[in-house]
Amino acid sequence: MSLIVKICGLSTEETLDAAIAAGADMIGLNFFPKSPRYVTPARAAELVARVAGRLEVVALTVDMDETAVDELAGIVKPDWLQFHGRESVDYVKAARQRTRRQVMKALPVAEAADLDAAAPYMAVADGLLLDARPPKGAVLPGGNGVPFDWRLLEGFDPDIPWMLSGGLAPGNVAEAVAISGAPGVDVSSGVESAPGRKEPNLIRAFIANARGQTMQRVAS
Repeated sequence: MSLIVKICGLSTEETLDAAIAAGADMIGLNFFPKSPRYVTPARAAELVARVAGRLEVVALTVDMDETAVDELAGIVKPDWLQFHGRESVDYVKAARQRTRRQVMKALPVAEAADLDAAAPYMAVADGLLLDARPPKGAVLPGGNGVPFDWRLLEGFDPDIPWMLSGGLAPGNVAEAVAISGAPGVDVSSGVESAPGRKEPNLIRAFIANARGQTMQRVAS
């Protein structure tokens, strides 16, 4: 199976086009106002119109009010809703039922015990995203450019699809996939020259290196 690659936090036509051309499977649009990658729903709708079904669109929210989630889903019409805060199992289940969108729950990981939190979400979510637990005092729940010990994921085999995130970049994505066995990877700050400023050349390099690792794994 081909590795799923998601480029998150896009906000310009240039970087969106770069992700599409390089073969990304998903792009993420960030609706957390404190993030340097934040886009308004109206701006996001413009970007989604440019996608034209060529890849899947993920709308990232953090502890957003349920009414706002519904409005966002109606305006942007993403394929996925990604919940990156402290959303409960009931919250995720209800959002999936109301919006009729696929949902992905992000979970912070710093030690093996953190993986226990995945089990309750398997019955209500369509996918999981395992991200590094934010450093103490961090404002953002993700996109902090910090990896966790990928060896913690050896043998991790949930009942639903999952992706690896946290501190990934062109230079380490191949190693991350090899160690963790992740079927998908997600990157944001690792393809930026400054917070919120994506670079097409880094997007291309990230996807190429991730795909190269996949080909090596299949061939071995």
